[in-house]
Amino acid sequence: MIRRLSRAYRRLRLGTRLALGLGALALVVFAVVGTALTTYMRDYLSAQLDDQLGLAQVAQSKSIAENGTLEGKKYYRWYYAVYDISSGEAVLRKPEQPEDLPRDIAPLTSLARAQAARNAEVLSTAHIADQGVYRLRACEVKPGVVLVSGAPMDDIDATVRRLITVQVVAFGLALAALVLFGRRMLRRGLNPLSDMAHTAHGIASHDLTESAARLPLRADKRGGGPEVEELRTAFNTMLEHIDHSLAVRAEAEQRLRRFVADASHELRTPLMSVRGYADLFQYAAANAPEERDRHLARLRAEAARMGVLLDDLLLLARLDAAEVDAPLRVQETDLVDLVREAAAAFRASHPQRPLTVTSKAASLKLRLDPHRIRQVLDNLLTNAAVHTPAGTPVSVSVALEADRAAVRVEDAGPGVPPADRERIFDRFYRVDKARSRDRGGSGLGLSVAGALVRAHGGTIELSGEPGSTVFTVTLPRRGLTDR
Repeated sequence: MIRRLSRAYRRLRLGTRLALGLGALALVVFAVVGTALTTYMRDYLSAQLDDQLGLAQVAQSKSIAENGTLEGKKYYRWYYAVYDISSGEAVLRKPEQPEDLPRDIAPLTSLARAQAARNAEVLSTAHIADQGVYRLRACEVKPGVVLVSGAPMDDIDATVRRLITVQVVAFGLALAALVLFGRRMLRRGLNPLSDMAHTAHGIASHDLTESAARLPLRADKRGGGPEVEELRTAFNTMLEHIDHSLAVRAEAEQRLRRFVADASHELRTPLMSVRGYADLFQYAAANAPEERDRHLARLRAEAARMGVLLDDLLLLARLDAAEVDAPLRVQETDLVDLVREAAAAFRASHPQRPLTVTSKAASLKLRLDPHRIRQVLDNLLTNAAVHTPAGTPVSVSVALEADRAAVRVEDAGPGVPPADRERIFDRFYRVDKARSRDRGGSGLGLSVAGALVRAHGGTIELSGEPGSTVFTVTLPRRGLTDR
């Protein structure tokens, strides 16, 4: 039975359980207050009855002492008995009226003996047969004479019973009202929690397996106090975090799909070329030996191109994965010398391009991977050569700015349209939407450069305007050993 009640209680809603708990607490309080009030009322009425007995006995004692008779005011159902104790025994005198004594006089006689033994007033509560509970008082009227008076306590008991009845009814109504209205108030106060529960159920009904899944639901009902407000804020913050994570996941999946599609597109062309030149080489070996070497050279060129593309993809994958053995071989390197080496290689491969190199410092030694930073510089210079007309001047400058070393690669070409600047570092992204091969490049050069700079803790930015394109590479000053 207790287990069933416990299970039923646990199935109740929180507001109902709180209201019942409040009602149980109120019941305990009402019981304590009712008991204290009833006890006080009984003691108060008993004291009043004792005073009334005392006043009556004063008048009657005076009458016995002066006249020898029991006179004075008598009350209905009160009993009076006069005992002679001069002989050491309580001897009852003949009553003046038969109704002054009850049939059972043993309690009165016992009290008279107690008074004689103590020689002081004695008060007692006793049950008189066929009459009920009486309050008895014994006092000495004159030497050797004791008066015992008894007053019924029926009125006190009746008053106390009525008081208990009124308390039970009043407290019962108050308890019912407390539980009823308390439950309504608690339910109103817990409405924000219910709103959060409905929001959670709404989220559970969403299919979060889709790549475009979002969580537009929020718990927006106000009220409930600071604690509920704090819980609502934490709940909505969690939903914002989940929603942001889903958006990031969706964006990552879209980038991955685009990356896979672009990689497949880029690899398909050299693979088709390799297959075609292999067929031509096989045909030339049998029918035109003089063409064999030319087809073999083209076959090797396409294979090398595909190898470079795969190396770039592998490098980007390792940088994205943040591997422990990241592809960086850090050592102390002079950044100015590295820029000059890249410039010399550029002049050798593009003699028709005017290139100027400036540096505010004769030497800038940093802790970096010289091969990877050289790769970044080569990619930026090659990008300037590929995407600008022949003869366009290119300049490279090196400077130390605050806590960073900056390398700027600038060309006077047509520039990058503003709409393309945000995606210029995306993989396989080309400003040339036709993806033509006549100007070279696979769309990975700037992506690789950006990833390598970020791996060094630096940044790469594109700025400029029509007629000027500036790529700025900044590397952190930490590790700077000489100026």
